[in-house]
Amino acid sequence: MARFKFLIVAAAALAAAWSLAPFLWQAASSVKSTAEIFRTPITYWPRHWTLTNYGDLFFVRPFARYIANSLLIAGASSILSCAAAALAAYALTRLGLAKAVLLARLVLLAALLPPTLLVIPLYKVIQSMGLINHPLGLILCYATLNLPLALWLLTHAFRQFPLEIEEAAKLDGFGSWAIFWRFILPLSLPAVVTSAILVFIFSWNEFLLALVLMTQDARRTAPVGIAMLSGVSSYEIPWNQIAAAVVATTLPIVALVLAFERRIVEGLTAGAVKG
Repeated sequence: MARFKFLIVAAAALAAAWSLAPFLWQAASSVKSTAEIFRTPITYWPRHWTLTNYGDLFFVRPFARYIANSLLIAGASSILSCAAAALAAYALTRLGLAKAVLLARLVLLAALLPPTLLVIPLYKVIQSMGLINHPLGLILCYATLNLPLALWLLTHAFRQFPLEIEEAAKLDGFGSWAIFWRFILPLSLPAVVTSAILVFIFSWNEFLLALVLMTQDARRTAPVGIAMLSGVSSYEIPWNQIAAAVVATTLPIVALVLAFERRIVEGLTAGAVKG
């Protein structure tokens, strides 16, 4: 038994090291000078630490604007997607819609479509609305694409809500909207927060649509800003600044996931047993 536990711990440690290695490599590269980045043989641990790369990133380049754009777009799309998903999930679980389960599964199936298939249609729609290079265009796209995930999570959460509370509220004269707003939504807040966090993370990391819909430099999001970082000449790639940008955009997401790890796992596994 002790040997079995040791193997499990060793396997978990190996998996953690394998997963963390790329990020640790980026973190080490972010505090190296340009000369040390290209030095041979490679130095895995920085010999001379420097924060110049972070200074150049935020005070010479407009990377703070890219992060602000990502915060605005990911935050707004999270709120919009979860608000729509909460109303739809309540309708599917409480209002007796015919074939509600089949409808929920079809919506979830739409989330499995590759994003590359949707780029051109979404571009045409957003262009017709005059929202190219406007944050609202990307907010609408992210809210729509992440709606199936939020709907799936909230549908399972609302199904577990005690019906006795709703029946008692109806006896007291509350209508469907009042029950949803005053009872179901506040008591299901952990599931709503979990959905919002996941939508925020997916929106924060999205690259393809942001690249196509935001062509102006001032409108770029953080992932696109990282991809567009360039050196003095077209032949120079600022790897140390790219590494600093990766660390600066990853650490907030890591902190968010660690802070809400338990709620995210509960939200993803809710209803897995009861169905």
